[in-house]
Amino acid sequence: MSEAGTDRGARSGAFAVEQHGIDYIPPEDRHGRPLRLLTLWFAGNVQITTLATGALAVVLGLNIGWAIAAIVIGNLVGGLYMATHSIQGPRLGVPQMIQSRAQFGMYGAILPLVIVVVMYMGFFVLSAVLGGQALASLLHVTVAEGIIISSAVVLVGTWFGHDLIHAYNRVMSVLSLIIFGASLIYLASHLPAHLPASSVNYGSVLLVISIVVSWQLTWAPYVSDYSRYLPVDTPSPVTFWYTYIGSALGASLVMISGALAAITAYGPMTSDAPAYLAGLFPSVRWLFLLIIAGGVISINLENLYGAFLTFFTGVSASGKSSQGARGRILTTTILAAAGTVVAISMSSNFSTNLTNFIVFLLYLLIPWTAINLTDFYLVHHGHYDVREFFKVDGRWGRANWPALIIFALTVVLELPFMDSTIYVGFIAKKMQGADLAWIIGFVFAAIAYYLVATRGRQRTKVREELESLGVTTRLR
Repeated sequence: MSEAGTDRGARSGAFAVEQHGIDYIPPEDRHGRPLRLLTLWFAGNVQITTLATGALAVVLGLNIGWAIAAIVIGNLVGGLYMATHSIQGPRLGVPQMIQSRAQFGMYGAILPLVIVVVMYMGFFVLSAVLGGQALASLLHVTVAEGIIISSAVVLVGTWFGHDLIHAYNRVMSVLSLIIFGASLIYLASHLPAHLPASSVNYGSVLLVISIVVSWQLTWAPYVSDYSRYLPVDTPSPVTFWYTYIGSALGASLVMISGALAAITAYGPMTSDAPAYLAGLFPSVRWLFLLIIAGGVISINLENLYGAFLTFFTGVSASGKSSQGARGRILTTTILAAAGTVVAISMSSNFSTNLTNFIVFLLYLLIPWTAINLTDFYLVHHGHYDVREFFKVDGRWGRANWPALIIFALTVVLELPFMDSTIYVGFIAKKMQGADLAWIIGFVFAAIAYYLVATRGRQRTKVREELESLGVTTRLR
């Protein structure tokens, strides 16, 4: 597939207002090149929130060697989950979370939808705090005023929609690479001559890997939203690798910078990360602050846009009410206002809230991603009647109780293996704080759902064959 032949949407331009919502993107409206996924996910990861996440590796007791190893392993493993979801976009032409109707039913899907909306808004708030800090230092305003300015720019961007988000991230991927690449080189060359000794145990290493995996896993509900406009014949390996490299490489680069920064100046870095990073280069401090604020806008465009798509997936069965700009403008305005108020109120407890939030989300997203990927790749092999996604009493039904029960059981099964500030399971305690919940949860949910779903498909196939012969039966 030639790239020239897939750029049909370029005629509309980045500032054309998007008219689609959660509805299916027909072939005539498909456009763009797979390369846009690389810049989108690179820009989304190369920003200040990722730096703060990388610092957690050192805060949790790892030396720099183990911190780098855990960061790289976590991103390489976690990136597999999110990039595999990206393939679904060109195949199905619908946003990521609407696909959950095939696994959980029209109304059953509301369970993961609520979790994901909370996730979007949580990351919106966390990023808004950092954006507010950057703008406060740059414009000499209060952090609250900086948060309001950042959120307002993000809001206007979401009014234009999908193509503007891609275009903006193409620019930010280059600018962010420059400042975070320079920061990584600076921090690596200014490490103390004698690093403090630290006692590293395998529990801490596994906990950091879990946090980094969860960083990548929390991207999973986003990915098809930004690949769904690509032509249906876009090669799946191309979609996967551009997404994977952009996300895993970008996050590793910045998280390692965060770990290095935590070793040299943890206190100043976590209290005001944008000011600390920009302060490394006093002569161009203003430029660093500007690009850092721009990076926050980049990720919060995705957070707010994704929250809109997921919200409408929960409230609009047919998806028709989400089309056009009106629904998006109204919904994003309400969500942005709420997120801004929360961001202003929580800005003083940023680091602690970030740790708790990321680890907590991991436990809830694991069963969803396991069930979704198993259904797409192993049960339906990527073949769905997309029209059924928009029917209340269609093929997927109102609620798929077996899938919902598996979801709940997975979370219960994860409990003994959890290690968070909210709850530490008894197995995690015995394993020196090692967090294996995400591994146990994914394996259980995938296997359980596969067994239940394949048995259900066999029953459905037999019923349809009998009905085609004029035989009415009830299969138990």
